[in-house]
Amino acid sequence: MAKASQIARARKPPKYVTRVVRRCFRCGRRRGYLRDFDLCRICFRELASRGEIPGVRKASW
Repeated sequence: MAKASQIARARKPPKYVTRVVRRCFRCGRRRGYLRDFDLCRICFRELASRGEIPGVRKASW
């Protein structure tokens, strides 16, 4: 879980476009971020296994 100050700083518009920090909207994690879902890999896996992300299924073959 990221500190509140880090999350607040990431929400401010950056001085330069390359300084944008994308964070998971649930936990605030910065690394392992999936842009399509606005989630980190850990939260994505939790929600996908519960079936809460539409159109995402666990692969089995």
